[in-house]
Amino acid sequence: MRETIQFTLNGRKVTLDTDGDRNLLWVLRSDLGMTGPKYGCGEGLCGSCTVLINDRAMPSCQMRAADAAGADIVTIEGLAGNGKLHPLQEAFIEKGAFQCGYCTPGMILKAYSLLKTNPNPSAEDIVWGLENNLCRCGAHVRIVEAIQSAARTMKGGAS
Repeated sequence: MRETIQFTLNGRKVTLDTDGDRNLLWVLRSDLGMTGPKYGCGEGLCGSCTVLINDRAMPSCQMRAADAAGADIVTIEGLAGNGKLHPLQEAFIEKGAFQCGYCTPGMILKAYSLLKTNPNPSAEDIVWGLENNLCRCGAHVRIVEAIQSAARTMKGGAS
């Protein structure tokens, strides 16, 4: 059933007339052109579709569009601000924490959510925090290094 759904996407108010039962991933990709969240497993287990919903990392493939009403949603496209990459994005580039890049948006957004609750994570904290974000290329060591580097930068230390 079609309904009008409103939410904030990357700092901008959005109003859509769509089937509220569609999953948020397809609304973001197909209707709003946000290609950062990717379709991976379709079960919310791989992290490729991760977005921030009210600053909390969530799998967008498991959320109905109607359930996003009123939420503040951030995709990887909205993480940068004022033309400057977020420290996590910069660290992923600096540390080469990606190969194919398919998982990268989800990894960065999950790391963002982790750093909101734990600004000084150990390597083990990061591994556990990103447990449900899969990287098939094997960049895990560089991903952990990038997140630790970004954490230091975000606290005002050297990367």
